[in-house]
Amino acid sequence: FFSCSPRENLKYYRQYLVSRNIYSYKQEANMVKDAEKNRSEVAPPSAKRTKEGFKFPIDLTAYKKLSINPFDVSELSADQISDLQHNIDLCRDAILFFTACGSGTGYGGHTGGAFDTVPEVMLMDAFFNACPEKFVPTFFDEAGHRVATQYLMSVLHGHMEAERLVDYRRGHSHLPGHPELGMTPGIKFSSGRLGHMWPAVNGVAVGNPGRVVFCLGSDGSQMEGNDAEAARLAVSEKLNVKILVDDNDVTITGHPSQYFTGYSVEQTLQGHGLETVVVDPEASIQALYAALRKAILTDGPVGVINKRKMCPGLPGVEGDAHGHDAVAPAKAIPYLEARGHTAAVEYLKGLTKSTDSYGPYKGCGKVGSNRQTAGATITECIGAIPAAERKAKVMVIDSDLGGSTAMTKVQDAYPEVYIQSGIMERGNLSAAAGFGMEEGKQGITSTFAAFLEMCISEITMARLNKSNLLCHFSHSGCDDMADNTCHFGINNMFADNGLDDGYETMLYFPGDYLQVAACTRAIFPMPGLRFLFTIRSKTPEILKEDGTPLYGDGYKFVPGKDDVVRHGKAGYIVAFGDALYRCLDAVERLKEQGIDIGLINKCTLNVVDEEAMTLIGTSPLVLVVEPLNRRTGLGSRFGTWLLERGFSPKYQHIGIHKEGSGGLWEHAYHQGYDPVSVMAKVKSMM
Repeated sequence: FFSCSPRENLKYYRQYLVSRNIYSYKQEANMVKDAEKNRSEVAPPSAKRTKEGFKFPIDLTAYKKLSINPFDVSELSADQISDLQHNIDLCRDAILFFTACGSGTGYGGHTGGAFDTVPEVMLMDAFFNACPEKFVPTFFDEAGHRVATQYLMSVLHGHMEAERLVDYRRGHSHLPGHPELGMTPGIKFSSGRLGHMWPAVNGVAVGNPGRVVFCLGSDGSQMEGNDAEAARLAVSEKLNVKILVDDNDVTITGHPSQYFTGYSVEQTLQGHGLETVVVDPEASIQALYAALRKAILTDGPVGVINKRKMCPGLPGVEGDAHGHDAVAPAKAIPYLEARGHTAAVEYLKGLTKSTDSYGPYKGCGKVGSNRQTAGATITECIGAIPAAERKAKVMVIDSDLGGSTAMTKVQDAYPEVYIQSGIMERGNLSAAAGFGMEEGKQGITSTFAAFLEMCISEITMARLNKSNLLCHFSHSGCDDMADNTCHFGINNMFADNGLDDGYETMLYFPGDYLQVAACTRAIFPMPGLRFLFTIRSKTPEILKEDGTPLYGDGYKFVPGKDDVVRHGKAGYIVAFGDALYRCLDAVERLKEQGIDIGLINKCTLNVVDEEAMTLIGTSPLVLVVEPLNRRTGLGSRFGTWLLERGFSPKYQHIGIHKEGSGGLWEHAYHQGYDPVSVMAKVKSMM
């Protein structure tokens, strides 16, 4: 089914629908045309521009292929320094330009990390060219958001055309926000979740004895527990791994030197037994070369710590945490103008934001942010606690993503209960759980839902310790996730890993921002483990048939209670999260066509509402549509729940089932839970 186009799925119903005067050929043609446009995996726009004579506006053929043998060359010559500086400037210009394209088209991205590490990458490339037999010639990077480096080097090594770079992070461009092996020409590894690459690189080193293996690191990655384990193994086995840490004192939330006092990359690595070299790579290419050469000539693991400001030399961005993101065209243009890149500047000036052409969605109202509402409502609930008792009763801890999860609202309002921690999801969840072990106390933590997978053991121990723990996992599902597959929050049901007689664990995934507020207020004072899931994108209000908000005035959230959004005689769709409004649109359109399908909002994911189950199970068909993993999500257990109760309607399930398409709104179409796909699926079941 998922490989079929909407046209193939709908053609079987054409004569039937037209004969009943409920669906015209023109209506069908327009709907299918829009859906096929959104779902198609056509060549990215840059391919079309190439045919029209478009050229990447920065001449990458000027890149000089250098060969430097660090085993023989003790010091760089003046010519080598000049050539390296030429390549550094050229590559930084290119990275700034095409990551700013991501900002200009609305797909976002990350400029700073890739921009920072260009000098060491240029030297690595020269080493690989000179003596590839002595190195594993791969630019392993544990900070996958620095993927611009990988794409640029792919172009420079002839694996793809430079023109493709302007479609950085665009849907179906095969240039996602993190490197994915097999998706992009020239990419040799997948990376994205911090702290995961160094352990893998250790294995690469074991498999390539006698060869040096580089791993580009970062001060953020070094906060993760995996890196501590990797360091100990590398030292114990004397692995020839060289960690090149971009220590720019910037993470998403701010500057570790200010919010995470006592943390030192150098002392951390030394404590694990690594030899370290500290250098300012922006002050001297010769000094950087000497540091890398020393690391190469030293047996065993070495950490080269490159102390620099974020986005060095970029006015208005240098040293700023915003440099972590894609630099906006307004900031990139003056720099590129000064560098003489007129064509690049004109290209940036002409960019427009990408939008989904589908809509308006039927049955839906104004849009709002679920994750921002979650943060605001948690702040509201904390504010209701008497000031004298607040710090004793609540602890909130974040993992460098408080701005994205909206928990900085708590920090701004009640800093006494807030801990701005580092990138340590496992430890921070356990700290919150530890605080909540005592009756009357509550620990609260937040991060992206993708990282829930890293915390399964900690969740189990929190349950065994009967902790009062509220976890807000934003960026659930795949919608609006240009960071792509490694950042999909689709295995949220893993949190429900307790036993039948275990401590209560509740999973909630509200359908709109109004329900998020009601849900949060209801579950905030409750004991036990509570998981609140929100998505990255904004969603519209779910409306009643009379056009008023379903979760507006008078609504009270009841944990475990499913909501009948629309009644139907032909069967029911069960949905939640951002799948809900898409399914509501599908249901309204199906009803217009004479197909009386109902819709259930199952906000509480892991509890059976017996009343709703009876309504659903006695209907002719059931279709679960969800933004979670098809293998592990609600649909993987919903059929069992039906059978256990003696119900046997026709049953089907749509969920996230393949690696991402890149982009933002494109994912829903790519995964097949857009309204047209849902309608086609319902019709195939009748």
